[in-house]
Amino acid sequence: MSPDRPVLGILLMLGFCILAPLGDGMAKRLGETIPVFQLVTVRFAVQAAILLPFMVVGARRFRTTGRVFGLTALRTVLHILGISMMFLALRYLPLADAIAIAFVMPFVMLLLGWFFLGEEVGARRLGACAVGFAGTLMVMQPSFAEVGLPALLPLGVAVIFALFMLVTRTIARETDPISLQCVSGIMASVVLLPALVLLDGTGLAGLDPVTPEADAWTLLALLGVLGTCAHLLMTWSLRFAPTSTVAPMQYLEIPFATVIGLLMFGDFPNGLALAGILVTVAAGLYVIAREHAVSRKAPASRPAAPPAA
Repeated sequence: MSPDRPVLGILLMLGFCILAPLGDGMAKRLGETIPVFQLVTVRFAVQAAILLPFMVVGARRFRTTGRVFGLTALRTVLHILGISMMFLALRYLPLADAIAIAFVMPFVMLLLGWFFLGEEVGARRLGACAVGFAGTLMVMQPSFAEVGLPALLPLGVAVIFALFMLVTRTIARETDPISLQCVSGIMASVVLLPALVLLDGTGLAGLDPVTPEADAWTLLALLGVLGTCAHLLMTWSLRFAPTSTVAPMQYLEIPFATVIGLLMFGDFPNGLALAGILVTVAAGLYVIAREHAVSRKAPASRPAAPPAA
């Protein structure tokens, strides 16, 4: 098992925070003409296609103990559900609003990490995440008033991805990240691709696949690439740092999503939503500053600890 390296975990999660909303922006653009189920299927199929050669050429091994295999299957199901709900939410909500509402997730993750994994959660981090949760509610209120129940979809995303990241943290140190993502992509593709074929011609909204326009193929491939790279970075971050460290870091997805939403769709939060985003970001940045201060003091308090490899 690798020792915790909080700074490296934070940097890897920063990469995830940039790539993930960019991929969501692609999904929102494609979702205007392509059913959600088809987008999700392509997303996982591209993931498997990208990573399988790396797994084979690099002779990487996936530890297939019953426990790891079962948790990987559970992780894959949670991943499919979470991405599907987010892609569906993006059909109704601006990019920044959808992501900001979903940011009840770090608050849930802190509680889950403390309850299930025994991870230490200080009062300051817990308090800052509570403030961030209040900011999330401020974002949700105008969205709910405008679109109704679909504004609640990101809350479902938050709970599902909190469980997803908890499972990932549980097995991250026992598996190679590339192999884990590859196997997850294959598992998802084995389920989704046959279902997509069976749904062809049914006429069911959001499920019946369509033939993409010529320029959409590039965006579809990019959607898969961005999603694959983003979640590789997230998996690596959980390999080197506990959930209570990297969870608040994800608040930085919000400003990135705001910029991407403005550039791609001309959307910019206003009023109560903007105030809520600022509150959420401020809470997240406080936790990051607090974590950095603690990590700088760690060597002095643990002089006998071996250097990180």
